[in-house]
Amino acid sequence: MAREKKTYTCKQCGAQSPKWAGQCGDCGAWNSMTEIVTSKVSTHPRFSSYSGDAAGPPLERLSSVICSEQERISSGIQELDRVLGGGLVPGSVTLIGGDPGIGKSTLLLQSLTVLSSRMSTLYVTGEESKQQVSMRAQRLDLHGEDLQLLTETSVERMLAIAGKEKPKILAVDSIQTVYTDMLQSAPGSVAQVRESAAQLVRFAKQTNTSLFLIGHVTKEGTLAGPRVLEHMVDTVLYFEGEPSSRYRVIRAIKNRFGAVNELGVFAMTEKGLREVSNPSAIFLSRHEQPVPGSIILVTWEGSRPLLVEVQALVDESHAANPRRVTLGLEQNRLAMLLAVLHRHAGIAMYDQDVFANVVGGIRVSETASDLPVLLAILSSFRDRKLPQELVCFGEVGLAGEIRPVPHGQERIREAAKHGFKKAIVPAANVNPKDSIEGMEIIPVHRLSEAIDNI
Repeated sequence: MAREKKTYTCKQCGAQSPKWAGQCGDCGAWNSMTEIVTSKVSTHPRFSSYSGDAAGPPLERLSSVICSEQERISSGIQELDRVLGGGLVPGSVTLIGGDPGIGKSTLLLQSLTVLSSRMSTLYVTGEESKQQVSMRAQRLDLHGEDLQLLTETSVERMLAIAGKEKPKILAVDSIQTVYTDMLQSAPGSVAQVRESAAQLVRFAKQTNTSLFLIGHVTKEGTLAGPRVLEHMVDTVLYFEGEPSSRYRVIRAIKNRFGAVNELGVFAMTEKGLREVSNPSAIFLSRHEQPVPGSIILVTWEGSRPLLVEVQALVDESHAANPRRVTLGLEQNRLAMLLAVLHRHAGIAMYDQDVFANVVGGIRVSETASDLPVLLAILSSFRDRKLPQELVCFGEVGLAGEIRPVPHGQERIREAAKHGFKKAIVPAANVNPKDSIEGMEIIPVHRLSEAIDNI
């Protein structure tokens, strides 16, 4: 037998070290080094030494490579196709992550039952039994007569069956339960996740099979296992949403075949996840009467505009350090915006607690939310109601200027479709030749102009 040796691998970045350390020397993470027992010598072809006479793939010039447009495979769920960039690409690897119980397996089972009626599909589950999967399908009223089901955790046996059946679509639930016989560590460890995923990805590329992988997440909300796992796959999708809410949002963090930050919205029902065709409607809670601290933001997610309500609450602080709390927004950016409000509008918030929230649990990361957040804060601070038919977007610079954002005209048209009559937007986003019927557009250059207009 080969002699064993111990190495220590970082769970965050995958860096290896011969000795244990409290902090990873590569990424700086604390208490992330885990022990892995490996063999000193391996005869697996992947780890074998290089031979000078070994035949390899021939060299080609870039100009001689033939590139043809690949036909995408529809998953049967339009919102999922949107996030994937138009559908599945043969040979692509998609990693889906999310909190437990948020609907990863449900969405995958719904899509596979539709795909199985058109092509060969294999669903490998390592967490549930066949009876549990069948019970879920019956509860969701899914007809998967042609869906092939396998309960297996060994990646070698899994790939042997897949090589014999030759499915066009392969799904593994989940990657943390899969292990390879090449390593002696337990399933879910850094080495097992990395090596098992590498073998599955290699199989998908060699056989032109579309592969789905489901991954667990940590308490911080990131995918469990080594960070290299996200680099190995083609697409990374994250499920977002509160467990108590019926709405689920799936976001593309990485996509080699489409736009990143694309958004798909679903509603959890008794029959599984259902698509939300008009996402703006669920994030707009039209109040019967105007209320202070509420404004509508037109944000851009992926390839479409989205209307969301931004709320702010300003209250007198009795602590030495006033609180700055955000939900769905960046907290550091809120502190910067309050400084701009003080410097260029003369409105101080140093003795006020400021709370900002995006309704519906959605997360807004773009800078177009700067101006709506400031106007909502000012509305709550002065207890002045903003008009219900008002929408707003724009980036606020440190000099107090209102900077343009991408897709300005498309945002205004989306607001007009939902019945809004007035918009405060950056002046650079306004095209005088392209007027929108029924919409009063107020272009502003500086923060003081926006405040004067409300």
